[in-house]
Amino acid sequence: MNRPLRITSVFCLTLILSACSASATRENYADLAQNDLDTLSDKKASQWQELNHVAPVNLLTDLIQDPKLDVLIKQALEANPNLQKTQLTLQASLWEIKSQHEDTLPSVEAGFSADKTEGNDVSYGADLSISWELDLWRKLAQSEQSSAKTLASDEALYQASQDTLVANVIKSWLAMTANYRAIDIEKKRLALLEANEKLIVKRFKNGLGDMEELDESRTATSQSKADLVEYQEALAIEIRTLQLYLGMSDTLDIRPNTDYPNVSLSFNGLPDQTLHRRPDLKAAYLNIEAADLKTSVAYKDMLPSISLSATLRDTAEDPIKALFGSPVWSLLGQLTQPLYKGGQLKAAAEIAKLETAQAYQDYRNTLLTAVNEVENALGQEQVLSLQERHIRDALESSQKNLAQYEKKYRNGLVELNDLIDAQTTAFDLEAELDNIIYQHLSNRVDLGLALGLGVNEE
Repeated sequence: MNRPLRITSVFCLTLILSACSASATRENYADLAQNDLDTLSDKKASQWQELNHVAPVNLLTDLIQDPKLDVLIKQALEANPNLQKTQLTLQASLWEIKSQHEDTLPSVEAGFSADKTEGNDVSYGADLSISWELDLWRKLAQSEQSSAKTLASDEALYQASQDTLVANVIKSWLAMTANYRAIDIEKKRLALLEANEKLIVKRFKNGLGDMEELDESRTATSQSKADLVEYQEALAIEIRTLQLYLGMSDTLDIRPNTDYPNVSLSFNGLPDQTLHRRPDLKAAYLNIEAADLKTSVAYKDMLPSISLSATLRDTAEDPIKALFGSPVWSLLGQLTQPLYKGGQLKAAAEIAKLETAQAYQDYRNTLLTAVNEVENALGQEQVLSLQERHIRDALESSQKNLAQYEKKYRNGLVELNDLIDAQTTAFDLEAELDNIIYQHLSNRVDLGLALGLGVNEE
């Protein structure tokens, strides 16, 4: 008997040492991820800090100060169905973790039975059993920690969903103003085109023009009417989109601002307010930690487990005596060591290790995507700023040129077609400038989101 026992003990000890050794030599992907973030942030900080703008902001809602917009953002956060669904999922996950915590505590079960056989009196039985698995290797604790990390990752993704929703509401609000202004510009253009058309008709009747000039004027008027209808529908679509963000079923009765708001954004102290604050990066990092804990649990599944159980049991002819008599108790301690499961435990540990490596690669992809989003938005910030300045200068020159043409036309020095061309150029530049201003403001919202600006979590 001693020889088989010694062989079994040696084999168990070998498995324990093998599992501990394999677990100890795992790659620390969490440290690698933190290293990647710090290195990349330090490398990009000098580039990004070259830009300097007006006032610093900490939240997406700081970008635009507008009471009406604040009301819309609050309603979206409270009523958006996708956001509410995610919040309910988080609440369910929290209860699952609380349920999992019970695995680390003793379990208690009670039973009561009555038995009747032919020729005998009724006998009653009562039992009370307590069982508890000792968390010798902190396997249960780490499993619970892994679930907590996964929950924290989901909470970070929920924060990312909130941030994206708020950014979409702000951009939709800006788009409504852009469409409203496009409608206003097109209405002024149409009014002028219709006045020109009447003038051309009058000149044509007086024999001062030709049919081609009249047809060209009517074409321009019809095109302007078509553009006006398109802008009006674009505004209606944007209102319906905002209504969707707000989780509303009724038609949204709201009038957009006639002027663009100031959108503030500062790049001062950028290393402190960029990538580290992005919730998707936080979620990806927490996924690495959760996967690493699962890997540790998978290796510890190959180690022995110890469980204790105690039972109180009594049988009597009276229910009261069965419950409160002199019960017989028993105590059992059990040591279990997995010896052979066809390689399942080893395969599970290797799979868990590979899933941790995959989580690290997901983190790297998220980090590179974040950098790409910031740099694209920064590039657009520079380009749109230059475009806005150049188009503003061009519009100013065009308006001066138009004033000169109007003066010359009244003095009979230029043809009507030349005046109409100058008017068209001025309106086209005004519409282009307005669109660039909208794109610039919208890009600043995208940039704020890329830098990790979020919403107040209170």
